[in-house]
Amino acid sequence: METTSEILNEPFLISAEQAAQFQRDGYIKLKDVLDSEVLSHYGTVFTELVEKYNRVNTPLEQRDTYGMAFLQIPNLWVLDDRAKSFVFSQRVARIAAELLGVAGVRMYHDQALFKEPGGGFTPWHVDQFYWPFGNDGKTITAWIPLQATPLEMGPLQFAVGSQALIEHRDLGISDESERKIGQSLKDYPIDGTGYELGEVSFHSGWTFHRAGPNRTDTMRKVMTIIYIEDGIRVAPPKNTAQKNDLEAWIPSTAVGSVAMSDLNPVLYHR
Repeated sequence: METTSEILNEPFLISAEQAAQFQRDGYIKLKDVLDSEVLSHYGTVFTELVEKYNRVNTPLEQRDTYGMAFLQIPNLWVLDDRAKSFVFSQRVARIAAELLGVAGVRMYHDQALFKEPGGGFTPWHVDQFYWPFGNDGKTITAWIPLQATPLEMGPLQFAVGSQALIEHRDLGISDESERKIGQSLKDYPIDGTGYELGEVSFHSGWTFHRAGPNRTDTMRKVMTIIYIEDGIRVAPPKNTAQKNDLEAWIPSTAVGSVAMSDLNPVLYHR
């Protein structure tokens, strides 16, 4: 019988049509990437780790919009070997590389995003607002629900094809980004469907996305893994968030250098 670690490292074949869909739409949702046994096992692991490392004790109603959106615990792979075995999945990393159309991908960082029962919406944004890479830098996030995630639990919603939109890339997650970006996306179709158990989405760093509130009495448990192209170079930080990210996730790396610190190991290379 296969172990969960063995399953995490088995190839998941991506078709040419799926790769083309990702390039066209800026995201893709793939069914049956992980099975119920893997998700049950690691769901327990990540729940334990979030409970251990969460430092947010403020009641939901007293937080700002960002704080109400989720509990956010980064780089669990550094803190726990069980988390590392999941985050270093060759299966998921290979999908990321093939969708990006690159030979290899490195770790940028992982993060647990747990949306509490009654938790608020996640405003429209692009992830790469926070990351110190140029406009041509290839980045991708795997969004991995640890349970089936229906609409009322607050799954990701994507603006289809919005990775080409330049306007409002300079807005961080806020009420302002929800309002301004929402207005600029009026001509883009929105994919707001739920996730089946085992379904995983991958989205470009420049794809606009949001999530609804969690209207259930169950925690929405999600792990994310952010990958960068092997060989991507650090760009001059454009804001405080990018400066902080450079120091936190690519330490001791000069602007213009390849992102390859000890925190950025290669996770897949063909």
